[in-house]
Amino acid sequence: MRGFLASSIGVATAAALAALPLALSTPALAAPSQGAAAAPVAPAGSTQSLPLAPLGTAADRSPGVPGMSTSPRLPETRGLPPREVKRFSLVGVVWDDASTQLFGRVQVRTRTVATGTWSDWQDIETHNGEHAPDLGTLESGSGRVRGSTAPLWVGDSDGIEVRVQAEPGAAATRAGARLPSGMRIELVDPGATDPVTVVDAKNGSSGTADEPEGDDKGDVVALPGMTIETAESSSANVPLAALGAKEITALDKADSTADAVLASEGTLSAAARPYIGPRPRIVTRLGWGADESLRESGFVYTSTVKAAFVHHSASGNNYACKDAPAVLRSLYRYHVVSSGWRDLGYNFAVDKCGTVYEGRAGGVAKAVLGAHTMGFNTDSMGVAVLGTYTSTAPPAAAVKAVAQLTAWKLGLFNRDPRAKTTLKSGGGNRFKKGTNVKLNVISGHRDGFATECPGKLLYAQLPPTRTSSAKLQGRP
Repeated sequence: MRGFLASSIGVATAAALAALPLALSTPALAAPSQGAAAAPVAPAGSTQSLPLAPLGTAADRSPGVPGMSTSPRLPETRGLPPREVKRFSLVGVVWDDASTQLFGRVQVRTRTVATGTWSDWQDIETHNGEHAPDLGTLESGSGRVRGSTAPLWVGDSDGIEVRVQAEPGAAATRAGARLPSGMRIELVDPGATDPVTVVDAKNGSSGTADEPEGDDKGDVVALPGMTIETAESSSANVPLAALGAKEITALDKADSTADAVLASEGTLSAAARPYIGPRPRIVTRLGWGADESLRESGFVYTSTVKAAFVHHSASGNNYACKDAPAVLRSLYRYHVVSSGWRDLGYNFAVDKCGTVYEGRAGGVAKAVLGAHTMGFNTDSMGVAVLGTYTSTAPPAAAVKAVAQLTAWKLGLFNRDPRAKTTLKSGGGNRFKKGTNVKLNVISGHRDGFATECPGKLLYAQLPPTRTSSAKLQGRP
Protein backbone atom coordinates (compact mmCIF):
# COMPACT_ATOMS: atom_id res chain seq x y z
CA MET A 1 0.00 0.00 0.00
CA ARG A 2 1.38 3.36 -0.95
CA GLY A 3 2.12 5.96 1.70
CA PHE A 4 0.05 9.10 1.76
CA LEU A 5 1.10 12.68 2.41
CA ALA A 6 -0.45 14.62 5.28
CA SER A 7 0.25 17.86 7.04
CA SER A 8 0.37 17.96 10.81
CA ILE A 9 -2.45 19.34 12.93
CA GLY A 10 -2.19 22.30 10.63
CA VAL A 11 0.40 24.66 9.25
CA ALA A 12 -2.17 27.40 9.51
CA THR A 13 -2.60 26.61 13.18
CA ALA A 14 1.16 26.63 13.65
CA ALA A 15 1.38 30.03 12.01
CA ALA A 16 -1.28 31.35 14.31
CA LEU A 17 0.52 29.93 17.32
CA ALA A 18 3.68 31.74 16.32
CA ALA A 19 1.80 35.01 16.07
CA LEU A 20 -0.41 35.30 19.16
CA PRO A 21 -1.91 33.45 22.14
CA LEU A 22 -4.99 31.35 21.47
CA ALA A 23 -7.65 30.31 23.96
CA LEU A 24 -7.87 26.53 23.81
CA SER A 25 -8.97 24.00 26.36
CA THR A 26 -6.85 21.05 25.21
CA PRO A 27 -4.64 20.17 28.21
CA ALA A 28 -1.64 19.15 26.11
CA LEU A 29 -1.59 22.58 24.49
CA ALA A 30 -1.26 24.38 27.80
CA ALA A 31 1.56 26.90 28.13
CA PRO A 32 4.89 25.48 29.30
CA SER A 33 5.73 26.13 32.92
CA GLN A 34 8.65 28.19 34.16
CA GLY A 35 10.93 25.14 34.13
CA ALA A 36 10.17 24.08 30.55
CA ALA A 37 12.55 25.36 27.92
CA ALA A 38 11.21 27.61 25.18
CA ALA A 39 11.63 26.52 21.59
CA PRO A 40 15.27 27.10 20.63
CA VAL A 41 16.58 28.83 17.57
CA ALA A 42 17.52 26.27 14.93
CA PRO A 43 21.02 24.87 15.65
CA ALA A 44 23.73 26.27 13.42
CA GLY A 45 24.92 23.02 11.86
CA SER A 46 26.60 22.83 8.47
CA THR A 47 27.79 20.44 5.78
CA GLN A 48 31.04 20.76 3.83
CA SER A 49 31.00 18.80 0.57
CA LEU A 50 34.42 18.29 -1.05
CA PRO A 51 35.05 16.47 -4.36
CA LEU A 52 37.37 13.46 -4.38
CA ALA A 53 40.07 13.61 -7.03
CA PRO A 54 42.24 10.85 -8.55
CA LEU A 55 45.24 10.07 -6.39
CA GLY A 56 48.73 9.59 -7.75
CA THR A 57 50.14 6.44 -9.31
CA ALA A 58 51.21 3.54 -7.16
CA ALA A 59 54.79 4.78 -7.18
CA ASP A 60 53.68 7.98 -5.49
CA ARG A 61 52.07 6.17 -2.58
CA SER A 62 53.65 5.06 0.67
CA PRO A 63 54.34 1.34 0.93
CA GLY A 64 53.03 -0.60 3.88
CA VAL A 65 49.86 1.45 4.30
CA PRO A 66 46.79 -0.81 4.72
CA GLY A 67 44.76 -1.02 1.53
CA MET A 68 47.39 0.89 -0.49
CA SER A 69 49.61 -1.67 -2.19
CA THR A 70 52.44 -0.25 -4.32
CA SER A 71 51.53 -2.56 -7.20
CA PRO A 72 51.51 -0.53 -10.45
CA ARG A 73 48.22 -2.17 -11.49
CA LEU A 74 46.02 -0.89 -8.69
CA PRO A 75 42.34 -0.29 -9.39
CA GLU A 76 41.08 3.25 -9.56
CA THR A 77 41.79 5.27 -6.43
CA ARG A 78 40.36 8.65 -5.51
CA GLY A 79 40.72 10.73 -2.40
CA LEU A 80 41.68 13.94 -0.71
CA PRO A 81 45.16 14.80 0.60
CA PRO A 82 45.40 15.93 4.23
CA ARG A 83 43.92 19.37 4.68
CA GLU A 84 42.60 21.70 7.32
CA VAL A 85 38.86 22.32 7.14
CA LYS A 86 36.09 23.87 9.19
CA ARG A 87 35.08 21.86 12.24
CA PHE A 88 32.97 18.73 11.75
CA SER A 89 32.06 15.59 13.68
CA LEU A 90 30.69 13.08 11.16
CA VAL A 91 31.90 11.98 7.73
CA GLY A 92 30.56 10.00 4.80
CA VAL A 93 31.06 9.63 1.06
CA VAL A 94 28.31 10.25 -1.50
CA TRP A 95 28.09 9.96 -5.28
CA ASP A 96 25.71 10.92 -8.08
CA ASP A 97 23.74 7.78 -8.89
CA ALA A 98 21.95 6.06 -6.00
CA SER A 99 21.54 2.89 -8.08
CA THR A 100 25.33 2.51 -8.47
CA GLN A 101 27.10 0.48 -5.82
CA LEU A 102 30.54 1.28 -4.49
CA PHE A 103 32.71 -1.84 -4.71
CA GLY A 104 35.83 -0.95 -2.80
CA ARG A 105 37.28 0.40 0.40
CA VAL A 106 36.70 3.83 1.93
CA GLN A 107 39.09 5.10 4.61
CA VAL A 108 39.52 8.41 6.41
CA ARG A 109 41.95 10.03 8.82
CA THR A 110 40.82 12.98 10.91
CA ARG A 111 42.53 15.53 13.12
CA THR A 112 40.92 16.08 16.51
CA VAL A 113 40.37 19.65 17.67
CA ALA A 114 41.17 18.89 21.31
CA THR A 115 44.72 17.61 20.78
CA GLY A 116 45.62 18.44 17.18
CA THR A 117 46.63 14.81 16.57
CA TRP A 118 45.67 12.74 13.55
CA SER A 119 43.78 9.47 13.94
CA ASP A 120 44.76 6.18 12.34
CA TRP A 121 43.02 5.21 9.13
CA GLN A 122 39.37 4.31 9.82
CA ASP A 123 37.17 2.25 7.51
CA ILE A 124 33.71 3.46 6.52
CA GLU A 125 31.01 0.90 5.77
CA THR A 126 30.43 1.10 2.01
CA HIS A 127 27.24 -0.92 1.60
CA ASN A 128 24.52 1.47 2.73
CA GLY A 129 22.01 1.45 -0.14
CA GLU A 130 19.67 -0.83 1.78
CA HIS A 131 19.01 2.02 4.23
CA ALA A 132 16.89 3.95 1.78
CA PRO A 133 13.41 4.84 0.58
CA ASP A 134 11.48 2.11 -1.23
CA LEU A 135 11.89 2.01 -4.99
CA GLY A 136 9.11 3.72 -6.90
CA THR A 137 8.11 6.07 -4.09
CA LEU A 138 7.99 9.84 -4.37
CA GLU A 139 10.97 10.04 -2.03
CA SER A 140 13.19 7.73 -4.08
CA GLY A 141 12.11 9.40 -7.31
CA SER A 142 12.65 12.98 -6.17
CA GLY A 143 15.82 13.38 -8.23
CA ARG A 144 17.76 14.40 -5.13
CA VAL A 145 18.67 10.94 -3.79
CA ARG A 146 22.36 10.06 -4.06
CA GLY A 147 24.41 6.98 -3.41
CA SER A 148 26.11 7.03 -0.03
CA THR A 149 28.28 5.10 2.38
CA ALA A 150 27.29 4.69 6.00
CA PRO A 151 28.20 7.75 8.07
CA LEU A 152 31.03 7.63 10.62
CA TRP A 153 31.07 9.66 13.84
CA VAL A 154 34.62 10.94 14.47
CA GLY A 155 34.00 13.65 17.07
CA ASP A 156 35.06 17.29 16.96
CA SER A 157 37.65 17.49 14.16
CA ASP A 158 39.25 20.08 11.87
CA GLY A 159 41.39 18.03 9.49
CA ILE A 160 40.57 15.33 6.95
CA GLU A 161 42.33 12.90 4.62
CA VAL A 162 40.41 10.47 2.41
CA ARG A 163 41.21 7.55 0.14
CA VAL A 164 38.75 5.39 -1.77
CA GLN A 165 40.10 2.40 -3.65
CA ALA A 166 38.05 0.29 -6.05
CA GLU A 167 37.82 -3.37 -5.23
CA PRO A 168 40.73 -5.29 -6.81
CA GLY A 169 39.88 -8.22 -9.02
CA ALA A 170 36.32 -7.05 -9.59
CA ALA A 171 34.15 -8.78 -12.14
CA ALA A 172 34.41 -7.54 -15.69
CA THR A 173 30.76 -6.56 -15.56
CA ARG A 174 31.73 -3.83 -13.13
CA ALA A 175 33.71 -1.97 -15.79
CA GLY A 176 37.16 -2.76 -14.47
CA ALA A 177 36.41 -1.82 -10.86
CA ARG A 178 35.62 1.78 -11.63
CA LEU A 179 34.40 3.94 -8.79
CA PRO A 180 31.04 5.75 -8.96
CA SER A 181 31.07 9.19 -10.56
CA GLY A 182 30.67 12.40 -8.62
CA MET A 183 32.21 11.14 -5.39
CA ARG A 184 32.41 13.67 -2.55
CA ILE A 185 33.36 13.58 1.11
CA GLU A 186 30.65 15.05 3.35
CA LEU A 187 31.85 16.70 6.57
CA VAL A 188 28.93 17.29 8.92
CA ASP A 189 28.94 19.72 11.83
CA PRO A 190 25.93 18.98 14.09
CA GLY A 191 25.81 22.47 15.54
CA ALA A 192 24.90 23.19 19.13
CA THR A 193 21.63 23.11 21.01
CA ASP A 194 20.38 23.29 24.59
CA PRO A 195 20.78 20.11 26.66
CA VAL A 196 17.72 17.92 27.05
CA THR A 197 15.90 18.26 30.37
CA VAL A 198 13.12 16.18 31.90
CA VAL A 199 9.85 18.05 31.44
CA ASP A 200 7.28 15.96 33.30
CA ALA A 201 7.10 14.26 36.68
CA LYS A 202 4.18 11.90 36.01
CA ASN A 203 4.50 8.40 37.47
CA GLY A 204 7.26 9.51 39.80
CA SER A 205 9.88 10.53 37.25
CA SER A 206 12.01 13.47 38.19
CA GLY A 207 12.01 16.83 36.48
CA THR A 208 9.85 19.85 35.86
CA ALA A 209 6.27 19.38 34.69
CA ASP A 210 5.57 20.71 31.22
CA GLU A 211 2.05 21.75 32.19
CA PRO A 212 1.07 24.24 34.92
CA GLU A 213 -0.74 23.16 38.05
CA GLY A 214 -4.46 23.69 38.27
CA ASP A 215 -7.22 22.59 35.93
CA ASP A 216 -4.85 22.12 32.94
CA LYS A 217 -6.75 24.75 31.01
CA GLY A 218 -5.53 28.10 29.83
CA ASP A 219 -4.24 30.19 26.99
CA VAL A 220 -1.53 28.97 24.67
CA VAL A 221 1.45 31.30 24.85
CA ALA A 222 3.37 31.76 21.63
CA LEU A 223 6.75 30.03 21.99
CA PRO A 224 9.65 32.39 21.20
CA GLY A 225 11.68 31.34 18.19
CA MET A 226 9.33 28.57 17.09
CA THR A 227 9.17 28.33 13.32
CA ILE A 228 6.22 27.00 11.36
CA GLU A 229 8.23 23.85 10.57
CA THR A 230 9.02 23.30 14.25
CA ALA A 231 5.39 23.83 15.24
CA GLU A 232 4.31 21.38 12.55
CA SER A 233 6.67 18.70 13.84
CA SER A 234 5.91 19.28 17.52
CA SER A 235 2.14 19.38 17.04
CA ALA A 236 2.24 15.88 15.52
CA ASN A 237 2.83 14.56 19.06
CA VAL A 238 -0.15 16.38 20.63
CA PRO A 239 -1.85 15.23 22.88
CA LEU A 240 0.94 12.91 24.03
CA ALA A 241 2.99 16.00 24.88
CA ALA A 242 2.55 19.77 24.89
CA LEU A 243 3.44 21.85 21.88
CA GLY A 244 7.12 22.66 22.30
CA ALA A 245 7.86 19.70 24.58
CA LYS A 246 11.41 18.40 24.50
CA GLU A 247 10.38 15.02 25.88
CA ILE A 248 7.41 12.69 25.87
CA THR A 249 7.43 11.27 29.36
CA ALA A 250 7.40 7.66 30.44
CA LEU A 251 4.06 6.25 31.57
CA ASP A 252 3.12 3.06 33.37
CA LYS A 253 1.02 0.49 31.53
CA ALA A 254 -2.35 1.78 32.72
CA ASP A 255 -1.62 5.40 31.86
CA SER A 256 -0.05 4.38 28.53
CA THR A 257 -3.29 2.66 27.59
CA ALA A 258 -5.40 5.63 28.68
CA ASP A 259 -3.21 8.07 26.75
CA ALA A 260 -3.33 5.84 23.65
CA VAL A 261 -7.12 5.74 23.76
CA LEU A 262 -7.25 9.53 24.07
CA ALA A 263 -4.75 10.13 21.29
CA SER A 264 -6.47 7.69 18.93
CA GLU A 265 -9.75 9.63 19.08
CA GLY A 266 -11.68 6.39 19.20
CA THR A 267 -9.75 4.52 16.49
CA LEU A 268 -7.77 2.25 18.83
CA SER A 269 -9.18 -1.27 18.66
CA ALA A 270 -10.51 -2.91 21.79
CA ALA A 271 -8.28 -5.91 21.04
CA ALA A 272 -5.16 -3.77 21.28
CA ARG A 273 -5.94 -2.09 24.59
CA PRO A 274 -4.91 -4.93 26.95
CA TYR A 275 -1.51 -5.30 25.27
CA ILE A 276 -0.05 -1.80 25.11
CA GLY A 277 3.27 -1.79 26.92
CA PRO A 278 4.43 1.03 29.22
CA ARG A 279 5.46 4.03 27.16
CA PRO A 280 9.19 4.76 27.47
CA ARG A 281 10.56 8.26 27.83
CA ILE A 282 11.13 9.63 24.32
CA VAL A 283 13.27 12.67 23.51
CA THR A 284 11.47 14.62 20.79
CA ARG A 285 13.02 16.14 17.71
CA LEU A 286 12.92 19.49 19.48
CA GLY A 287 14.74 17.84 22.38
CA TRP A 288 17.66 16.62 20.28
CA GLY A 289 17.76 19.81 18.26
CA ALA A 290 16.49 18.90 14.79
CA ASP A 291 16.65 21.79 12.33
CA GLU A 292 13.14 21.39 10.94
CA SER A 293 13.91 23.64 7.96
CA LEU A 294 16.05 20.87 6.45
CA ARG A 295 13.33 18.26 5.93
CA GLU A 296 10.47 18.32 3.47
CA SER A 297 7.25 19.80 4.85
CA GLY A 298 4.34 17.54 5.71
CA PHE A 299 4.48 13.87 6.65
CA VAL A 300 3.94 10.60 4.84
CA TYR A 301 2.02 7.82 6.58
CA THR A 302 1.26 4.18 5.83
CA SER A 303 -1.89 2.36 6.94
CA THR A 304 -0.50 0.52 9.98
CA VAL A 305 2.60 -0.83 11.74
CA LYS A 306 2.94 -4.59 11.33
CA ALA A 307 6.65 -5.00 12.09
CA ALA A 308 9.64 -3.32 13.69
CA PHE A 309 13.02 -3.56 11.94
CA VAL A 310 16.04 -3.22 14.22
CA HIS A 311 19.18 -1.57 12.81
CA HIS A 312 22.54 -0.33 13.92
CA SER A 313 23.58 3.05 12.56
CA ALA A 314 27.04 1.64 11.62
CA SER A 315 28.45 5.03 12.63
CA GLY A 316 30.92 3.68 15.20
CA ASN A 317 30.88 3.44 18.97
CA ASN A 318 33.18 6.36 19.69
CA TYR A 319 30.55 8.59 21.27
CA ALA A 320 29.47 9.39 24.82
CA CYS A 321 25.79 9.30 25.72
CA LYS A 322 25.83 13.07 26.19
CA ASP A 323 26.88 13.32 22.52
CA ALA A 324 23.94 11.24 21.24
CA PRO A 325 21.79 14.29 20.31
CA ALA A 326 24.71 15.64 18.26
CA VAL A 327 25.14 12.23 16.60
CA LEU A 328 21.44 12.32 15.69
CA ARG A 329 21.65 15.86 14.30
CA SER A 330 24.59 14.72 12.19
CA LEU A 331 22.78 11.62 10.91
CA TYR A 332 19.75 13.77 10.11
CA ARG A 333 21.86 16.22 8.10
CA TYR A 334 23.63 13.38 6.32
CA HIS A 335 20.36 11.69 5.37
CA VAL A 336 18.67 14.89 4.15
CA VAL A 337 21.40 17.25 2.89
CA SER A 338 23.96 14.70 1.70
CA SER A 339 21.85 11.67 0.71
CA GLY A 340 18.80 13.58 -0.52
CA TRP A 341 16.09 11.95 1.60
CA ARG A 342 13.02 13.84 2.81
CA ASP A 343 13.93 13.38 6.50
CA LEU A 344 15.92 11.15 8.86
CA GLY A 345 15.44 7.58 7.69
CA TYR A 346 14.74 5.88 11.02
CA ASN A 347 11.49 6.24 12.97
CA PHE A 348 13.33 5.97 16.28
CA ALA A 349 16.89 5.89 17.59
CA VAL A 350 18.29 4.42 20.80
CA ASP A 351 21.67 5.39 22.27
CA LYS A 352 24.07 3.13 24.18
CA CYS A 353 22.61 4.31 27.52
CA GLY A 354 19.09 3.32 26.52
CA THR A 355 17.60 6.76 25.79
CA VAL A 356 14.92 6.64 23.08
CA TYR A 357 14.71 9.44 20.51
CA GLU A 358 12.00 10.42 18.04
CA GLY A 359 13.25 9.94 14.49
CA ARG A 360 11.38 10.82 11.30
CA ALA A 361 8.77 13.52 11.95
CA GLY A 362 5.06 12.81 11.94
CA GLY A 363 4.22 11.67 15.46
CA VAL A 364 5.72 8.90 17.57
CA ALA A 365 2.38 7.09 17.96
CA LYS A 366 1.56 7.18 14.25
CA ALA A 367 2.41 4.95 11.29
CA VAL A 368 5.06 7.20 9.72
CA LEU A 369 6.64 5.94 6.51
CA GLY A 370 10.41 5.76 7.01
CA ALA A 371 13.45 5.09 4.83
CA HIS A 372 15.26 2.39 6.78
CA THR A 373 14.65 -1.01 5.15
CA MET A 374 14.50 -0.81 1.37
CA GLY A 375 11.57 -2.88 0.18
CA PHE A 376 9.81 -3.05 3.54
CA ASN A 377 9.32 0.53 4.71
CA THR A 378 5.56 0.31 4.19
CA ASP A 379 3.61 -0.84 7.26
CA SER A 380 6.75 -1.04 9.39
CA MET A 381 8.89 1.03 11.74
CA GLY A 382 12.67 1.31 11.92
CA VAL A 383 14.64 1.49 15.18
CA ALA A 384 18.35 2.30 14.96
CA VAL A 385 20.68 1.59 17.86
CA LEU A 386 23.43 4.21 17.55
CA GLY A 387 26.74 2.44 17.05
CA THR A 388 28.27 -0.53 15.23
CA TYR A 389 27.55 -3.98 16.61
CA THR A 390 29.26 -6.38 14.25
CA SER A 391 32.04 -7.30 16.70
CA THR A 392 31.02 -5.19 19.71
CA ALA A 393 28.18 -6.37 21.95
CA PRO A 394 25.30 -3.90 22.28
CA PRO A 395 24.90 -2.46 25.80
CA ALA A 396 22.17 -4.10 27.87
CA ALA A 397 20.52 -0.71 28.38
CA ALA A 398 20.10 -0.27 24.63
CA VAL A 399 18.66 -3.75 24.15
CA LYS A 400 16.22 -3.17 27.03
CA ALA A 401 15.13 0.14 25.48
CA VAL A 402 14.36 -1.59 22.16
CA ALA A 403 12.13 -4.05 24.03
CA GLN A 404 10.36 -1.23 25.86
CA LEU A 405 9.85 0.86 22.74
CA THR A 406 8.49 -2.04 20.66
CA ALA A 407 6.21 -3.20 23.49
CA TRP A 408 4.55 0.21 23.45
CA LYS A 409 4.53 1.07 19.75
CA LEU A 410 3.63 -2.39 18.43
CA GLY A 411 0.99 -2.62 21.16
CA LEU A 412 -0.75 0.45 19.75
CA PHE A 413 -1.34 -1.61 16.59
CA ASN A 414 -2.12 -4.89 18.41
CA ARG A 415 1.04 -6.67 17.30
CA ASP A 416 2.47 -9.55 19.32
CA PRO A 417 6.29 -9.14 19.34
CA ARG A 418 6.72 -12.94 19.32
CA ALA A 419 4.54 -13.49 16.28
CA LYS A 420 5.07 -13.58 12.53
CA THR A 421 3.58 -11.13 10.05
CA THR A 422 3.45 -10.82 6.28
CA LEU A 423 4.77 -7.82 4.37
CA LYS A 424 4.80 -7.26 0.63
CA SER A 425 8.25 -6.49 -0.77
CA GLY A 426 8.71 -3.21 -2.57
CA GLY A 427 11.81 -4.62 -4.25
CA GLY A 428 15.32 -5.28 -3.04
CA ASN A 429 18.29 -7.63 -3.34
CA ARG A 430 16.66 -10.45 -1.36
CA PHE A 431 12.98 -10.43 -2.34
CA LYS A 432 11.48 -9.40 -5.66
CA LYS A 433 8.93 -6.61 -5.78
CA GLY A 434 5.45 -7.89 -5.01
CA THR A 435 6.62 -10.95 -3.06
CA ASN A 436 4.67 -11.63 0.13
CA VAL A 437 7.26 -12.34 2.81
CA LYS A 438 6.63 -13.83 6.26
CA LEU A 439 8.80 -12.08 8.85
CA ASN A 440 9.11 -11.82 12.60
CA VAL A 441 7.15 -8.89 14.01
CA ILE A 442 10.49 -7.80 15.49
CA SER A 443 13.01 -8.42 12.72
CA GLY A 444 16.56 -7.43 11.98
CA HIS A 445 17.33 -5.42 8.87
CA ARG A 446 19.08 -8.46 7.38
CA ASP A 447 15.79 -10.39 7.45
CA GLY A 448 14.41 -8.16 4.70
CA PHE A 449 17.60 -7.31 2.81
CA ALA A 450 20.96 -9.02 2.27
CA THR A 451 23.07 -6.90 4.62
CA GLU A 452 25.18 -7.17 7.76
CA CYS A 453 22.85 -4.76 9.58
CA PRO A 454 22.09 -4.69 12.52
CA GLY A 455 25.42 -6.38 13.17
CA LYS A 456 25.93 -9.97 14.26
CA LEU A 457 25.89 -9.28 17.99
CA LEU A 458 22.83 -7.02 18.03
CA TYR A 459 20.97 -9.45 15.79
CA ALA A 460 21.67 -12.20 18.32
CA GLN A 461 19.77 -10.17 20.93
CA LEU A 462 16.51 -10.14 18.98
CA PRO A 463 15.06 -13.46 20.25
CA PRO A 464 15.21 -12.40 23.94
CA THR A 465 14.03 -8.92 22.92
CA ARG A 466 10.86 -10.40 21.44
CA THR A 467 10.20 -12.27 24.67
CA SER A 468 10.83 -9.20 26.83
CA SER A 469 8.67 -6.99 24.63
CA ALA A 470 5.73 -9.41 24.80
CA LYS A 471 6.10 -9.68 28.57
CA LEU A 472 5.97 -5.90 28.90
CA GLN A 473 2.76 -5.95 26.89
CA GLY A 474 1.29 -8.37 29.43
CA ARG A 475 0.81 -11.18 26.95
CA PRO A 476 0.43 -14.70 28.37
